[in-house]
Amino acid sequence: MKLSLVYEVVRWEEKAIHAAAKKKGIDIQMINIDTLSIDLEQGKLAQFGDIALQRCLSYFKSIHLTAVLESKGIQVVNPFRIASITGNKLYGTLALLKAGVPTPKTMISFTPETALSAIEDLGYPVVLKPTMGSWGRLVASLSDRDAASSVLEDREQMFPIYRVYYLQERVNRPPRDIRGIVIGDQLVAAIYRLSAPNDWKTNTARGGKPQLCPITKELEDICAKAAKAVGGDGLFGVDLMETPNGLVVHEVNNTTEFKNTVPTTGVDIPSLIIEYLQTQKK
Repeated sequence: MKLSLVYEVVRWEEKAIHAAAKKKGIDIQMINIDTLSIDLEQGKLAQFGDIALQRCLSYFKSIHLTAVLESKGIQVVNPFRIASITGNKLYGTLALLKAGVPTPKTMISFTPETALSAIEDLGYPVVLKPTMGSWGRLVASLSDRDAASSVLEDREQMFPIYRVYYLQERVNRPPRDIRGIVIGDQLVAAIYRLSAPNDWKTNTARGGKPQLCPITKELEDICAKAAKAVGGDGLFGVDLMETPNGLVVHEVNNTTEFKNTVPTTGVDIPSLIIEYLQTQKK
C-alpha cells in the first residue's frame, strides 16, 4: 500500500504517524498542500498513492483538496462527506441531534437582535461559538445582556461566517471535559482536559491539562454513536461533557490532535491509525 499524508505544518502528530508508517514498512509520502498546483483536467495523481491521510490545519484548504482528490479516484481519510460535517459545528450538531446523541441545547440566529432573544430563551450564561474554528478561538461565555450585546456588536464587524450566531447553553459540568479518540468505530483512548487556572475553557492549546480518563461502557457507546452520526468509520476526536444527567457530546473533530493523549494514556495512537488505514484500501 502506498500512503500519502497531506499537511500544512508538521506537528507532533504528523511526525509520529510518519514514523509509525515507516516502522511498519509502509511507503508514505509527505505532501505539503501549500506546494500544490493541480490541473483539474489531469488524470490520476500518482503521488498521493492509494490512500491520502488528510492532516491539514485549514478546514477550507483541506475540504477543497479532499474534493479534488476524491474526484480523481483517490481514497481520502476522512472523506469529504465526513469532513464537511465535522468541520462545521452547526452541521455536526444537526447530525448528532438526528442520531439522538445527547448534546447541549443549541440555538442559531442570524442577527444580533434575534441572537439576544435566543440567549434570553437559553438563559445566562450562554456560550457563543463560531461555526468554524478550533482551539477555543472566538468562543465567548456571555454572562449578561450587556456582555452579550457588546460581543455581538463586535461580531457584526467580522467576516460573514462570524455573523452566524451559534449559541449553546453553558453546561453545568466539572472544570474539565473529555476528549475521546475514535478509530473506525472503536474508542481507543480518552483523556480529561482540565481547565487552566482562571479559564473556563479546557483546550490544551490554551493551557488545559490532560489527565487519564477511564473508558466506561457509557463513554464507549456515546462516542461510537457520535462517530456514526457524522458519517462513521473514520478518525475522530469526540469532545464530551459530564452533566448531572450523563454525558453530552458538544463536538466531533475531524483532524484531531493527540500529542497529549498518547503520553497520558500510553496508547500508541499513530500505530493504530496506520493499522486502520491498512484495512481501508478498496
